[in-house]
Amino acid sequence: MEFQGFDASLFQFLEELADNNRRPWFQANKARYDHEVLEPSLAFIRAFAPRLKKISPYFVASDRRVGGSLMRVYRDTRFARDKTPYKTNVGIQFRHEFAKDVHAPGFYVHLEPGECFLAMGLWRPDAGSLAMIRQAIVDHPDRWKRARNDRRFHARIQLDGDSLKTPPRGFPSDHPLVEDLKRTDFIGLEQLTEQDVLRPQYIDTVAACFAASRPFMRFLCDALRVPF
Repeated sequence: MEFQGFDASLFQFLEELADNNRRPWFQANKARYDHEVLEPSLAFIRAFAPRLKKISPYFVASDRRVGGSLMRVYRDTRFARDKTPYKTNVGIQFRHEFAKDVHAPGFYVHLEPGECFLAMGLWRPDAGSLAMIRQAIVDHPDRWKRARNDRRFHARIQLDGDSLKTPPRGFPSDHPLVEDLKRTDFIGLEQLTEQDVLRPQYIDTVAACFAASRPFMRFLCDALRVPF
């Protein structure tokens, strides 16, 4: 299947799934899920692969149904209060080839009724990775500020994620970049609408957003000593 854009039926299916988040309903509508959600998402990943390589050759666009860039629709409910079995969004992550899990530099596409966005960076990095990024900010403050304040990046992407209420241990409270050092996520975010996703040029929008984040992503990769 060639990617010809996302159709409104994808959002319609996700809305219905949110209202009927039960195994019998999903099994009865599995063919619809495959046709309206799974196959278009895999086609998007295949179509985006060459564009991703132009941004950085070290991030992977894999259209494998299991273990690829498309995140599983099945929720892990073992330790969750919410026992509904299915995710009601499409999550596509283009991971760094050196990454072992989602807590590593990556690009992310999120499609959900009423909440569509593009993201890049690190979400909830482990303690060692977080320490390396903070140290890189201290050691190379001008480079960090150039990446954070890059004109193309700043024009469309906002820094997001959680932060500590106080400076992390070992860093002074009066450090000029203390608010960045407090971050526990290093995420850039561009909010979109469903209408943006359904436009024929959506794939171009994704490529332009990710390309605008190059200085930010390069800083994070360099801090973690992985190639960009």
